[in-house]
Amino acid sequence: MRETKIINSQWDFTKQGECVTLDLPHTWNGKDGQDGGNDYFRGTCTYEKTLKKEDFPSGEEFYLQFDGVNSSATVYFNGEKLTTHHGGYSAFRVKLENIKDENKIKVEVDNSPNDFVYPQQADFTFYGGIYRSVTLIGVSHNHFSLDRFGSNAIAVTPDIKGNIASVNVKTFTQGLGEIHVFVDGKELVGSDVTFEIESPHLWNGTKDPFLYTATAQLVVDGVVEDEVSTKFGIRSFKIDAEKGFILNGEVYPLRGVSRHQDRPEIGNALSYEHHKEDMDLICEMGANTIRLAHYQHAQEFYDLCDERGMVVWAEIPYISKHLENGVENTKTQMTELIYQNYNHPSIVVWGLSNEITMAGSGKSVVDNHRMLNSLAHSLDSTRPTTVAVVTMCPIDDEYVHISDVISYNHYFGWYGGKVDMYGPWFDKFHKKYPNKPIGISEYGCEALNWHTSNPEQGDYTEEYQAYYHEEVIKQIIDRPYLWATHVWNMFDFAADARAEGGENGMNHKGLVTFDRKYKKDSFYAYKAWLSSEPVLHICSKRYVDRVEDKTSITVYSNLDEVELFVNGESVGIRKKGKYPFFKFEIANVGESVITAKAGEFTDEAHIRKVDKFNEAYRMKEEGAVINWFEIDTPTGYYSVNDTIGDIMSTLGGKIAMLRIGKIMLGALKDDKPKEKGDKKKKKGDKKKKKGASFAGFSFNTGMLKLAYGFTVKRAVSMMGGKFTKEEILRMNAILNKVKKKK
Repeated sequence: MRETKIINSQWDFTKQGECVTLDLPHTWNGKDGQDGGNDYFRGTCTYEKTLKKEDFPSGEEFYLQFDGVNSSATVYFNGEKLTTHHGGYSAFRVKLENIKDENKIKVEVDNSPNDFVYPQQADFTFYGGIYRSVTLIGVSHNHFSLDRFGSNAIAVTPDIKGNIASVNVKTFTQGLGEIHVFVDGKELVGSDVTFEIESPHLWNGTKDPFLYTATAQLVVDGVVEDEVSTKFGIRSFKIDAEKGFILNGEVYPLRGVSRHQDRPEIGNALSYEHHKEDMDLICEMGANTIRLAHYQHAQEFYDLCDERGMVVWAEIPYISKHLENGVENTKTQMTELIYQNYNHPSIVVWGLSNEITMAGSGKSVVDNHRMLNSLAHSLDSTRPTTVAVVTMCPIDDEYVHISDVISYNHYFGWYGGKVDMYGPWFDKFHKKYPNKPIGISEYGCEALNWHTSNPEQGDYTEEYQAYYHEEVIKQIIDRPYLWATHVWNMFDFAADARAEGGENGMNHKGLVTFDRKYKKDSFYAYKAWLSSEPVLHICSKRYVDRVEDKTSITVYSNLDEVELFVNGESVGIRKKGKYPFFKFEIANVGESVITAKAGEFTDEAHIRKVDKFNEAYRMKEEGAVINWFEIDTPTGYYSVNDTIGDIMSTLGGKIAMLRIGKIMLGALKDDKPKEKGDKKKKKGDKKKKKGASFAGFSFNTGMLKLAYGFTVKRAVSMMGGKFTKEEILRMNAILNKVKKKK
């Protein structure tokens, strides 16, 4: 019989000549990949471990399984090179032969930039390391295949017709033997068998995520020599262009989040407890779908999705930029994704790519998507394909219509445009392509512990994020044809190239902080909308000191009515309307205890009147050279607070932007310090990359189109502090001379 041993302890890790002994899972970018600067170590490191013969499990043949090594791994055994695996998020195995009394495993792990392994350009940190478990597997000569793209050699395909479920089970073996398969108390013999289950217990999303088990045994001369098993669910689904997602014959709107897999200091070297905490938080919010972006996640998390009833979008890291030399890698990663995850009932779509036209479209992009689309259908005829399309990609682009369904990544109200643009944009698409299911694969904005009573786009306040999500939720509710909507992101995550919001190296679009300790107000907006549990939440609890005489209080609740009290006195009752957001205005005098009541439920907050705005609430950009609140904005004239699109709508504005463009280009060519007192570079420090960029992406035509919706201030801020105070003031002075369009 098969025997496995996890061998995560006591590996010798060497980086740049320095060796330490550590336990797996591990990444070498847990700190430098999260502190900003886009200068985290990307190169080759080694992991080595010595195993005595007695350390091996019992068996006649032995395999080494890696659950995740980012991004390329070359495996040696007793000095002999066995394999090189390209792709940092899928499992792979190697066969070990010629076992000695003492055996040395060596793994060279490389996350260096290259042009043939995805991902290479994306808004997240590419952590290097053996960041998931390593397992030794011992089997007899006759066993279920361990050479089938990292899969467990058993594939279950349920199909429902009326009140009968047909459950096909295929197994794949090496060697001899008779295969016995067990499902729901029944036994069939053969490598390709079909069970019939009357009145099956359906896997029904979060309502009832029931799972069956299929077990296969390989029997030789009456002895079981190997056994594999898998959980599976029986369900039917379809995606309708008008009704959205339909599960087991009932409309089941998919409303949820996307998830990245990293944590502070440990990167993506997560434990099962980390995965479970993430799932608990997602379930608490009331989501029923997760987009697992932008790569294959841990099997533990897919299992949790099955167990909790999450509907999953699974995808490969074919992202941002098409690599001519990376075509084969997209094929391999798609094959591994499907083979390794085929049995998960939670997965309903295979994602071909994300924002791949950011660096441009063309024939090679289209051809590769057609190949991947055909490949996915050939490996799995039961699930449709999808893509996440970048916002500036035209809806008529050929590549948009290759996959079975699509979604768009839009950031109206954050990266340009206004938050009320979502509904009209999707209505336009739906009207033109009424038979093409359309969803929202990303939307969101960033928030840290900054606060204001006058939220505006780009201020990184918790209040603007809450307002933004309120407005998007309203538009989603009014458009049931959206087959799925996924907030970007459930959690803040590391993106070392970022320099925004006052904390570099982070993307702060999460509804929950990176450490999972604080749920932002926007989390409760979704909980009030989606959760079946009673919700009552007063917003802006961290915003205590307020200067205004009257202040707004927002309460999120799914209860029928909310009454608000200030220092024990009622200021009014609000009845639940179409949306779960309750608005109040109260006098701001002295110290106030704010209490919200809804039936037996209460929530409390505190505010106090102050004469001067508390600067602790205002964003402090690292390396900031100017106070944006002191910018001149003369009435009737443009300033850096106006959008590039509005400025360019006038002849004077176009001329002004040409002058400003010269200032920007001049600044971007230089790599000079921006403030007196900046630390001088030490010898050996990495030189910062030059040129116009945002979050590690070089500006291109598509991004420039998007930039028309940015204010000049926003564009300057997003370029990571590349401009002096004098340069910014010159830009503003130029705009102050241009009259606005009447």
